[in-house]
Amino acid sequence: MKFALAAAFLVGSAAAFNPAFAPKSSGLKMSAVETGTYTFTKSEEVFAEAKELMPGGVSSPVRAFKSVGGNPVVFDRVKGAYAWDVDENKYIDYVGTWGPAILGHADDDVLAAVSATMAKGTSFGAPCPLENDLAKMVIDAVPSVEMVRFTNSGTEACMGMIRLVRAYTNREKVIKFEGCYHGHADSFLVQAGSGVATLGLPDSPGVPKSATQATFCAEYNNLESVKAIFDANKDEIAAVILEPVVGNSGFIKPDKEFLEGIRKLTEENGALLVFDEVMTGFRVSYGGAQEYFGITPDVTTMGKVIGGGLPVGAYGGRKDIMEMVAPAGPMYQAGTLSGNPLAMTAGIETMKKLKQDGVYQELERKAKKLVDGIVAAATKHGHAISGDYAGGMFGWYFVEGPVKNFQEAAKSDADKFGKWHRMMLERGVYLAPSLYEAGFMSMAHTDEDIEKTIAIADEVLSQL
Repeated sequence: MKFALAAAFLVGSAAAFNPAFAPKSSGLKMSAVETGTYTFTKSEEVFAEAKELMPGGVSSPVRAFKSVGGNPVVFDRVKGAYAWDVDENKYIDYVGTWGPAILGHADDDVLAAVSATMAKGTSFGAPCPLENDLAKMVIDAVPSVEMVRFTNSGTEACMGMIRLVRAYTNREKVIKFEGCYHGHADSFLVQAGSGVATLGLPDSPGVPKSATQATFCAEYNNLESVKAIFDANKDEIAAVILEPVVGNSGFIKPDKEFLEGIRKLTEENGALLVFDEVMTGFRVSYGGAQEYFGITPDVTTMGKVIGGGLPVGAYGGRKDIMEMVAPAGPMYQAGTLSGNPLAMTAGIETMKKLKQDGVYQELERKAKKLVDGIVAAATKHGHAISGDYAGGMFGWYFVEGPVKNFQEAAKSDADKFGKWHRMMLERGVYLAPSLYEAGFMSMAHTDEDIEKTIAIADEVLSQL
């Protein structure tokens, strides 16, 4: 590694700070100091080649750093709370492969179990006992789930879910919320619009208008916007679908009254309530956001954590609803690698650890410590900021809060966020490369990691 001193730097430069070289701090207070910087030579080379091989150089768009500027760093390996790029730069990682790494990356027990299972084969394409084991754990943990179907991704789970709710209710129209993401299926790629109850328009080229005409958008945390759609579409709404904590517009918590009101509206109108817990499931509590807030939906989608870092998704709900799914019922959905033994094993071993006493209290304690520290540092340096957390999930915005919906999140200072992201990256803190993504705490993060992060943030915020 090549190091240089930098009392000042250009935002978007190819430099980053190694936390191991940070001056020792006696607490959370730290003034701006000269810092060592990384070089990103190999990352730049690998990414330049990748752009000739894959659209935008990535396999999923947000990884390309388009919304924060500069090029992404290219990872070589991960372990615990840390990631190393191909230039051997080390980062404290708060992305955690976008949520699944709740124990920390490459947990030894999970790896050992997966290795033992791999010796038996990577995929069977036939039933195996591991599916039963994980299914029982999910059903035991999640209040709404009496029966579950495994898939290979959160998007796939949501595709099955929307077909299921339409089949069960014999209705086509659904309500989603501005800023809530439910995968890239056509019917979910809906532009939010400016109204509180807007008929959806395609949000991506290639999505036919017909695919989104039955998708309505309401405003998050605004119960009246949901009522208006129900009133205008009497006995036609199949389901209300939402992220019970929004993680795809940054981090937005629901008002308890909002969730209670939606539950009541769906019951009164013969519609189903769906919680998309791909992100929040086993992340904010062992039973997901529905346990955290005490509101039980009819159907739940899941993913990320239940695969322990391997590709997985699931949807589940009341038995009478789930028995619509083939081969028990007429609603068809299938997947070649669904329920594969490696993903099932990783999920089982992860959930065993998450079920232990005190796990989610500790995750929330650490998330609170990080958010409070960042907010305090930003306030000290005169920046408008708001932040919040739930279990092992958190986020903040460069805007006076609280932020209650996508429209308010969009008022956050995007330019400042981009500079903040690059400057934190250059100092060895890996944050989600988008204003509209939540952060994730793991069991592997230590108080020292958090204090170091806050100290680095204090330095960065003093220069923004």
